[in-house]
Amino acid sequence: MQGLNFQDGEVIATIHASPGRRILGIGSLWVLSLMVIYVAVVRPPDLGWQLFLFALGGGSLWIAEKMRRATALTLELTTEALRDSSGALVARTEDIHSLDRGMFAFKPSNGFLLRLSTSGDRAWRPGLWWRLGNRVGVGGMTPGHQAKFMAEILSAMIAERAPD
Repeated sequence: MQGLNFQDGEVIATIHASPGRRILGIGSLWVLSLMVIYVAVVRPPDLGWQLFLFALGGGSLWIAEKMRRATALTLELTTEALRDSSGALVARTEDIHSLDRGMFAFKPSNGFLLRLSTSGDRAWRPGLWWRLGNRVGVGGMTPGHQAKFMAEILSAMIAERAPD
C-alpha cells in the first residue's frame, strides 16, 4: 500500500475531548463527591462509615481533577508515535501490532484498542487514554469521528508494513 506519504514528525491526526462530554463527566463527579461529603457532614452515620464517605468524596474529587487535566490534552498521531500534547508517549507506531474497534472489544467509549508488541508502564488519563501492559485504550470523552479517523490511519499504517 503506497498511499501514505507523510513527513517525519508531521501530525497526521488529532483527538481532543468534546467540551460537552467534559462538562458532563467532570460535573457528574463533582456532584457525586459533594453529595457524598454532604451526607457525611449533615447526617453522619457511624464513625467508620463517615470516614468511608469522606474518603469516597475525596477520591471522587481527585478523579474529577485528574480527568479535568487529562481531557485538556490532545492526542497526536505522527508517523513515529501516538503521543499526547504534554509530550507523554502513548505508543510508538512501530510497536502497534493490531487495532480493535469491534463492538465487543474491551475499549473506551467512542474509541479503539491497540495491541502492542512490547509492554509499557501502566498509565491512565481518564477520558482520553489508558495503557495496561501491551494494550492501549484510546477514547472516552472523545468524539467518535476523530477516533474513527485516527483508527483508519493506524489500520492503514499497520497494513502497509505487514508482509504480503
